[in-house]
Amino acid sequence: MSTEVDMKDVELNEVEQEKQPMTAGDAGNGDASSPTSTEKNGVVKVKMADETETKFTGLSKDELLKVAGTPGWVRTRWALLILFWLGWLGMLAGAIGIIIQAPRCKPLPEMNWWNEGPLYEIGDVQAFSENLEGLKQKIDALAQLKVKGLVVGPIHKDPSNNENELDLNTVSVAGSLTQFKALLDAAHKKGINVVLDLTPNYLGQQAWFDNMMTVADKVKVALVHWQMQGVDGFKFSGFERVVEVASPVWEELRGIIKAPQNGTKEKGLLMGVTDKTSPEQVGRLLNSSGVDLLLSGILRASGQSGMQVASAAQQLLGLQNQTKLAWNVGDREQGHLASLVGADLVKFNQMLLLTMPGTPVFNYGDEIGLEDEGATKFPQMIWYKPEDAETLNGTAKDEMERRLALRSFFKSLSDLRSKERSLLYGDFVPLHSSNSSLAYLRSWDQSPRYLAAFNWGSDAVTLRLEDAQLPEQATVEVSTDPEKLQPKSQVDLKALELGAGQAVLLQFPYTG
Repeated sequence: MSTEVDMKDVELNEVEQEKQPMTAGDAGNGDASSPTSTEKNGVVKVKMADETETKFTGLSKDELLKVAGTPGWVRTRWALLILFWLGWLGMLAGAIGIIIQAPRCKPLPEMNWWNEGPLYEIGDVQAFSENLEGLKQKIDALAQLKVKGLVVGPIHKDPSNNENELDLNTVSVAGSLTQFKALLDAAHKKGINVVLDLTPNYLGQQAWFDNMMTVADKVKVALVHWQMQGVDGFKFSGFERVVEVASPVWEELRGIIKAPQNGTKEKGLLMGVTDKTSPEQVGRLLNSSGVDLLLSGILRASGQSGMQVASAAQQLLGLQNQTKLAWNVGDREQGHLASLVGADLVKFNQMLLLTMPGTPVFNYGDEIGLEDEGATKFPQMIWYKPEDAETLNGTAKDEMERRLALRSFFKSLSDLRSKERSLLYGDFVPLHSSNSSLAYLRSWDQSPRYLAAFNWGSDAVTLRLEDAQLPEQATVEVSTDPEKLQPKSQVDLKALELGAGQAVLLQFPYTG
């Protein structure tokens, strides 16, 4: 150890007398010339010992090794090592216990792209957007509605009942092949698939003419041609006759469509249209034809009966997986939703289609309540511009606000369906059905539950819903009449009041 002595100045502020100059005699035992004291008018420099600083050098390597090998340290190290591993094993056992006790997630069902969102049918491109280029410009607007697929056309020339004039490979309506390919590219970039209506004699008396074998050969060539362009599926009307009369031919056509598309595992959609209205007939046709989706008249025949709708859904689910079910009210042949159910029930039926188990299919303009014009099933689509809010007034402005409110309602439901597992592929549990009302539950594993309730009647009803899966209250998610049932409000499921023509979608959490 060592010490260091520093010189420090100490100013002595004493009484006035001591500030006088010092003499040799005053120095006492000190020497005036000594470095330990100097005369300087009241200031004395004194050597003072500073605090001592101790430097520790620690143990050397040899000393550490010698200590580490002692029995005490060896026992301590082993004790700490054992404690560490015991703690680690305890945490591992706890994690395993939590995993074992936690409920297992239900495996997701196998889904195709057409099960993931609504399909949007554009049976007359010119009525929708003038031409294929105009349709391409509307892709962004359709993507906002969470549309998963467009069903376009037919776009080949109407053969006018003359099969010799049939050309399924050429775009003869509303544009060119170049425009159609640009449409495909724009739609695919937005995650929207395109289905082409390839019904041969689509305006004639026999959809497949009389000589089906000759027509079938042309269809085979056309299927390959359009698949190479990037088409994702095909729709056929009048296909039942081909299934019944020439089953091998139909199977060959079906095989071409169902082959993997463009080197991927994606399979094309085979979509059929029938005028059958009973669940039994539709179920049998699904089985015999092998189509992926079948548009039918089931919901039109059910009319305004909750009991018939519930019965139809249960019967079809007993015959088919819900991934094979399509729900529609209108279509290219039957017309638009608002004309078939009435303008006041557009929201009502939008909710029904978007919450049933299966794929909802809408006609163009159903999202804004577009009506058929007289005998034509292809009214001009109505498009609004941002400046219309300032330039329109009176009745025209009221109509715009009504249509845009319908579109917003459609968008909110479609968006909800696209992300909620219970609505996408959840179980369907009927809770109540009568001639004028209906309620059912959609649930999947540990996901939030959704309960849809409808009143077709002209009078208010009170539904008393009871089931082991139901809580006492649920939250309003979407309502056709938000003034009576406000979103995010709580309702009593044992006394759920619905006004005339009202529908509501409720939500409650999974509780185990």
